[in-house]
Amino acid sequence: MAPTQPKLTLRLCEPRGFCAGVDRAIQIVVLALKKYGAPVYVRHEIVHNKYVVDGLRELGAVFVRELDEIPDDGQPVVFSAHGVPKSVPAAAATREMLYLDATCPLVSKVHKQAMLHVKRGRHVVLIGHRGHPEVVGTMGQLQPGTVSLIETVADVAAFEPEDPAALGFVTQTTLSLDDTADIVAALQAKFPQMTAPSSESICYATTNRQEAVKASAPETDLFLIVGAPNSSNSKRLVEVAEKAGSTKGVLVQGPQEIPFEALGGDHPVVGMSAGASAPEVLVDAIIAALRERFDVSIELVQTAEENENFPVMRSLRDTPLTVADMAFVNGGA
Repeated sequence: MAPTQPKLTLRLCEPRGFCAGVDRAIQIVVLALKKYGAPVYVRHEIVHNKYVVDGLRELGAVFVRELDEIPDDGQPVVFSAHGVPKSVPAAAATREMLYLDATCPLVSKVHKQAMLHVKRGRHVVLIGHRGHPEVVGTMGQLQPGTVSLIETVADVAAFEPEDPAALGFVTQTTLSLDDTADIVAALQAKFPQMTAPSSESICYATTNRQEAVKASAPETDLFLIVGAPNSSNSKRLVEVAEKAGSTKGVLVQGPQEIPFEALGGDHPVVGMSAGASAPEVLVDAIIAALRERFDVSIELVQTAEENENFPVMRSLRDTPLTVADMAFVNGGA
């Protein structure tokens, strides 16, 4: 008789993993490869996930840091879901390059909100993380001197704008709701005339994943967040899990990174979610790895339903995808 496996409860968050913006960006690269053939160039990682990037590379995508790495061979270049400064499509147009902009529509909305602030005579306060591609892209929509980056409440204390009565703020879409609320509250207390964006900047997917983690985290021994080390929304989920009551939150890229040493004791309870750029195939692999060591019972913790769909650009809509293509686009193997 085989030895009895120890019991483990897995609280699995829903929603988790790919959002509509990530799904659209990956689909754009796959469709471009189908329509134009390889290579299709991609400026920066299309989304922040090594599994996805490596999979697209195998299909014929070539990832570059800047446009000057791309030869004049007539092949298209795709801009990542995080958005790009205005100078990038301008440079592509100067070289008569065929470019496809995979910027998430919700990031584009933030760009428009920031430009609207400037149009109405306000200095833009961007709440975000310095150097993140989305922040670089948003700041790159505006003229130098018209936008200031705020990362922390301490930054608010040090911020002294020329006209405190003419400010408008926007935020990076992938931030922690709670941390952002603290910064916004500090800004509004110091600058009561500051104008908010016309709608929430933090995207629905970030909000939904954080709320599911909050609901799942209390009294968990370990909380696994599937995502990449350079994924802002995934790192925020780790922070949310620990603040909401998990003993330990860990960012993992796959089953090889599960800290099994944290799962001692009788009947551990583990929470799990996945960042918006993490494919479901990695979640499945982690569940399989847990089942090899434990008698796993899964509790689904669902706090929202997501039915959003962002269509690709018109030039790619008639390009057919195979079942295998769609499986990859949707986060499968």
